[in-house]
Amino acid sequence: MATVLTTEQLNETCRTPGTIEVPAPTAWPFILAFGATLLFAGLVTSMSVSVLGAALALAGCVGWFRAVLPHAQEETIAVVPEEIRLATDRRVVERIPVLPDQLRAWLPVRTYPISSGVKGGLAGSVAMAVLACAYGVLKAGSIWYPINLLAAVVYRESLRLGPAQLYSFHADAFAIAFILHGLVSIFVGLLYGAMLPMFPRRPIVLGGLIAPALWSGLLYTILGLLNPLLASHIDWFWFVASQVAFGIVADLVVVRQESIPTRENVSFVLRAGIEAPGTIPSRESGEERR
Repeated sequence: MATVLTTEQLNETCRTPGTIEVPAPTAWPFILAFGATLLFAGLVTSMSVSVLGAALALAGCVGWFRAVLPHAQEETIAVVPEEIRLATDRRVVERIPVLPDQLRAWLPVRTYPISSGVKGGLAGSVAMAVLACAYGVLKAGSIWYPINLLAAVVYRESLRLGPAQLYSFHADAFAIAFILHGLVSIFVGLLYGAMLPMFPRRPIVLGGLIAPALWSGLLYTILGLLNPLLASHIDWFWFVASQVAFGIVADLVVVRQESIPTRENVSFVLRAGIEAPGTIPSRESGEERR
């Protein structure tokens, strides 16, 4: 029975040992790219440039297709073997000293507990409330004015009160302002507790100056769009000062707390409570295991 060989099989049998076939070099792809460039460049220059580009692009397509169809044009190149040897003058391999608890790089390595953020938020809320009430007494003549403005964030009926009522005490507005101020302060304190370990060198600059400035600028922009009436009642100088006071006091309280290692550095069995070092007595070497 006669065996029919394909063109590729014939080329494999006729190929000289120690050689490989690679595509033959051609300039047709460059001509095609240059023609396409002239074709689109003529849209903003002249029609003749587009015509020349179309002709070159067509010639490039035809020439490129003929170089690969029906048979690809190839060249035979001799393979030059090269023996690669890796050598070093060092007798030992230098390794970076890594402690067992540093096998995984989780940053920051230490952080503050959740309680520190709560304490910092509550302390900062007191400092902010003192400045806000001082503004109410010195500028507005009433300690209840900033409280009613804070309640107006979620209770807009406070803004519809008359001037006399806006400077007087209202139990519902006071309750809303107290709860809102406490919740927001605790939330921001928790945020400070999570962010300050990332900037251990200048925590006061971050939490006492940069963060209040960014937060105040964001509120100034958003509040002017959502509630222009409320924005018109706010003295932004005192507002920024109260934010800075909150940030500084909250930072001082948080950074004075004892930091703890991040939980990511602890193995899963310890985080899940499967093993509790210090509470489970160690087994003696000769004790029988069950």
